Amino acid sequence: MNLQETKFFKTFCNTANNMYQHGWDERNGGNITLLLDKEEIEKVLDVTEVKRVIPMIFDASELAGKYFLVTGSGKYFKNVKENPEKNIGIIRVQENGKNIDLLWGLEDGAVPTSELPSHFMSHIARLKVDDDHRVVMHCHASHLLAMTFTHDLTEKAMTRTLWQMCTECLVVFPEGVSIIPWLVPGTNEIGEATAKKMIDTRLIIWPFHGIYGSGRDLDETFGLIETAEKAAEIYTYVQAQGGAKQCITDKNLSDLAKAFEITPREGYLNLN
Repeated sequence: MNLQETKFFKTFCNTANNMYQHGWDERNGGNITLLLDKEEIEKVLDVTEVKRVIPMIFDASELAGKYFLVTGSGKYFKNVKENPEKNIGIIRVQENGKNIDLLWGLEDGAVPTSELPSHFMSHIARLKVDDDHRVVMHCHASHLLAMTFTHDLTEKAMTRTLWQMCTECLVVFPEGVSIIPWLVPGTNEIGEATAKKMIDTRLIIWPFHGIYGSGRDLDETFGLIETAEKAAEIYTYVQAQGGAKQCITDKNLSDLAKAFEITPREGYLNLN
């Protein structure tokens, strides 16, 4: 089996295409990083052949020796499936943490996403709380983005609204969503703010920009963002129809949590 026939490679390309088809990744918007299994990648790729060494603005020594499949900077998600060699790449973090080895892809001098520092910081944060963590995904989910202009930008208020829009939301992200201030993308500052929130939640909203999601595999992470985006879409419809006249109550949410044996974010349900 060669690299492009592996399940993880096909799923990565299909996920990028699905994100584009959903309208979440216009032009070169959005990025994905997938932490690869060392033994699996070494079966389908000669990891001793380094095509280029690429410097970084972040010390990722905590990820030294780890392999990632990443989207490229300035690359369009709509082109990933048809021409992966030019739009995505496989990299390995050097022992010094300040350089990465390009092992495959990103042809014609392309480099990994400019958000790579933010992704690496989030991977480090999530691995500290979940050994099975593998994916960080960023996109410009339209309705969630729109909500940041019109909705109260407190984490509790945003979480509660999303939970109330669709019954499955509490089950899919019982820890709620986090929100950071608007920050310049591609910087260590926005990466640090996002990673700090990743300790407690898997969904981080970047106001007026988009959303960061993390998970154990590509399907889980895509589904996590998709569920929150669907709730935001329903919220948009409800507001356009004049606002809610009834909704899922906190008692309903509490009963749901008990039925599915999940624990909602502490203090987010008002049951008194």
